[in-house]
Amino acid sequence: MMVENNNKKIPYNQEEFLYQELMKKIHKYIDCPNFLDRIQQAYILAKQKHANQKRITGEDFIIHPLNIAIILAELQSEPHTIMAGLLHDSLEDTDLTFEELKQHMGEDVASIVEKTTKLNKIVFNKNQAQIENQQKMFLAMAMDIRVVLVKIADRLHNMQTLQIMHLEKQINISNETLAIYVPLTHRLGLFQIKSQLEDLALRYTNPHEYYRIAHLIRKKTNEKEKSIDFIIKNIERLFYKTGIQNFHINGRSKNIYSTYKKLKQRNVFFEEIFDLLAIRIIVDNIDACYQCLGIIHANYSPLPNRFKDYIAVPKANLYQSLHNTVLSKDGTIFEIQIRTKEMDDIAEKGIASHWSYKENKIYSKKHKQLEILQKLRWFKELIKLTKVTENNFLTHSHNFVNAIKNDILSENVYVFTPKREVLELPKGSTPIDFAFRVHSDIGYRMNAAIVNCKITPLSYQLQNGDIISIRTTKNWFNVKKEWLKNVRTSYAKKIIKKYLNQHSKKKSDLIQMGKKILDKELQQQKIEFVVKTHFIENYFPQSEIQNLNELYEYIGSKKINCQIVVKKIIHFNNKQIQNKNSEQKTLEKYKQIVHENSIGVFIEGLTQTKLKLANCCLPVFDEKIIGFISKGKGISIHRNQCINIQNYDWNKMVPARWYPNNKLKYASLIFIVGYYNATLLADITNKTKTMGINVLNLKILTQKLTQINICLKVLVNNIQEINMLIENLSKLLNIYKIYRGFN
Repeated sequence: MMVENNNKKIPYNQEEFLYQELMKKIHKYIDCPNFLDRIQQAYILAKQKHANQKRITGEDFIIHPLNIAIILAELQSEPHTIMAGLLHDSLEDTDLTFEELKQHMGEDVASIVEKTTKLNKIVFNKNQAQIENQQKMFLAMAMDIRVVLVKIADRLHNMQTLQIMHLEKQINISNETLAIYVPLTHRLGLFQIKSQLEDLALRYTNPHEYYRIAHLIRKKTNEKEKSIDFIIKNIERLFYKTGIQNFHINGRSKNIYSTYKKLKQRNVFFEEIFDLLAIRIIVDNIDACYQCLGIIHANYSPLPNRFKDYIAVPKANLYQSLHNTVLSKDGTIFEIQIRTKEMDDIAEKGIASHWSYKENKIYSKKHKQLEILQKLRWFKELIKLTKVTENNFLTHSHNFVNAIKNDILSENVYVFTPKREVLELPKGSTPIDFAFRVHSDIGYRMNAAIVNCKITPLSYQLQNGDIISIRTTKNWFNVKKEWLKNVRTSYAKKIIKKYLNQHSKKKSDLIQMGKKILDKELQQQKIEFVVKTHFIENYFPQSEIQNLNELYEYIGSKKINCQIVVKKIIHFNNKQIQNKNSEQKTLEKYKQIVHENSIGVFIEGLTQTKLKLANCCLPVFDEKIIGFISKGKGISIHRNQCINIQNYDWNKMVPARWYPNNKLKYASLIFIVGYYNATLLADITNKTKTMGINVLNLKILTQKLTQINICLKVLVNNIQEINMLIENLSKLLNIYKIYRGFN
């Protein structure tokens, strides 16, 4: 190829052009002469070592590392990463040794190149020999994420030059890219690179769909170009009018692969994709983001259920932005994205923006790696998995790779802790996975899950936006074999299996030991004991003891004193043989009549008995209730779930029912935990007023910094009103925990 210069034709030097392009990009953010000299040294060394080598494209080999360095420079990677990009193939494809590279460029660059060289040998298949190499990739990533940045840049340039390969190799490499590199770039927030990899991979795996969708997008963009330009100018005018000065607006269309994915997943026609066209607005600060959103909503019609606030709740890869889809007056549907400049940098460069080099700042590889660990929850999980491997929890290497693919590269759901922290889990995860993700100790001691203020089965599959709280035992582990049927994450499975394997033999030994201790004590005191189900139910109502073997296990492990059990058995035996005439006489007095009274409850067979609602649980109409006979005090009516009745004598319990068509009102307590702001109390009272529910009392229990605990006493008609109130209050922005409580 020739280029014109002053009417003279001179040869086009691709290598020189790329080198100048690289230095131009580097000079934008690196001024340090030492680093600039070392990058030049890396280029010269790479050129020398790759001299006379050609790529399969026919180009000089040095063209490839130059392109990789340019990709890394576009991410504003720190200098050592640029040097490693230039030399990434030098250990594998030349006679350069690690020690020589270390001598020329320093240990940091040599280390990145060495680890990248090992990753270059990875082939992503199920062959056992390759599985160990796959494992090394993620272990290397956990130690130094720059290695994977070089590898991703390498893959991008290989995809850009894939056309020279034969068809089968094009398809295999593209499928590998979609399976491994696309999810990885998504996790790292490298959206520009992700989009390029997706589109290039689709071009080779499904060329018909690629070119069809590309044509439709071009056609749609051309048709709406004038409309989008008009909308942008109108938005600019509106912003200037309202005093917003520093902003930047541009229009764009979605990439080909994301459109292809939506068509396939939703099974819709191209015309039904509403957010194909997007307008991105970049502003100075977060307040301006919401101000701009208000202006957009005042002048364009938002489509229902399309608003997403990723500023308040960032994605796991740190992405932040306001998204909504709106309709213009001429019928153009377009997506609005509003974010700050810093958010835009992260949106385009992802985690690379945290590795980006900044002049006059002390650079520390350890500090940068720690910063990523603190910011990315999924990266913490990767560290967990590598530690599990190191401790041989994962017996086989392929289990580690499956864990990576299933837990880290798979589709995910985003849920909340009670403190409104976002937690990311693989789709299909259950509260058990959540508990172990928060902390292994919480998983070990888990005995119940509360999802969105309701006790939920441990098999429940978590959904986006769920708020989850875990109840735990205090003094013992509670892991059960049945949990393995309801866990999704590899980490939780391995921890549970390890615990069960270690404790299965121990449990059997404890049962034998406990039985021996109890039998010996009963024999010494000449006590006969015939086990009955209601002995366990009545004497151990709030413990984890469900059967005789578990009782023996508790005795054997000394979780419960044998003497306490013996006393309970003596009491139980006495109750079985004692004369029940006094109680029978008490019950006989109340037969043959159905008695209704002022609380709307009746008990069959009892007459002229004082009935009262228990203050501890405050039951309301239409929920399950039970009566407890108190000597000299009548019968107190409790909720079936009342924690107090667990300790009462079951023989004094009587069935109770609500009188039909009850029109009475009942008091109930609602406990609320939230973030305090000036309008929270008003929001709560307004919500109850809107529902027609009377507030008897609103009491602030505690207030620490931004957190507030509130007790709300209300007057309701039935249990349905309580459930509706809890549901409506839980939707308030600053409330993150709400439940019905006990006095």
